[in-house]
Amino acid sequence: MRHSLNDEKPIYQQIRERIEDYILDGVLQPEDQIPSKNEFAKEFQINPATAGKGVNELVDKGIVYKKRGIGMFVSAEAKRILLEERKQLFIAQFITPLKAEAKRLGISEEDLRQML
Repeated sequence: MRHSLNDEKPIYQQIRERIEDYILDGVLQPEDQIPSKNEFAKEFQINPATAGKGVNELVDKGIVYKKRGIGMFVSAEAKRILLEERKQLFIAQFITPLKAEAKRLGISEEDLRQML
């Protein structure tokens, strides 16, 4: 999972999104173990608490779960949860504004469908 971080977003968010992307892309499968917060801290030279914050957000959403004494693992429902979340985000960020702008420009829904 080697990649660098950038200054565009908080580090914990980048770590969370990276794990989410690996799940959606099939790099991480259900029951696969994810790197520990200490592994993230070492790889990116960050505080383990920062990495832990990103992982904890995934736990809160049911994406990963902890096996006591072993580590964090991808849940069976992770991909379904992420797909639903990302679809809703896609609609809010792209589809809704697209439809609103098309309406302002007098573009019918049928014309919009054909354009897409």
